[in-house]
Amino acid sequence: ASDIITALTLQYNNARQAGITKELLDIVGGAEALKG
Repeated sequence: ASDIITALTLQYNNARQAGITKELLDIVGGAEALKG
């Protein structure tokens, strides 16, 4: 059972990390656009 929990935790962390990365890219892109 712990193997399944470990696998799910890894999947969740990867998905969350991808979301954070996308948000950071959006913020950086917006800042660059504002700077012109």
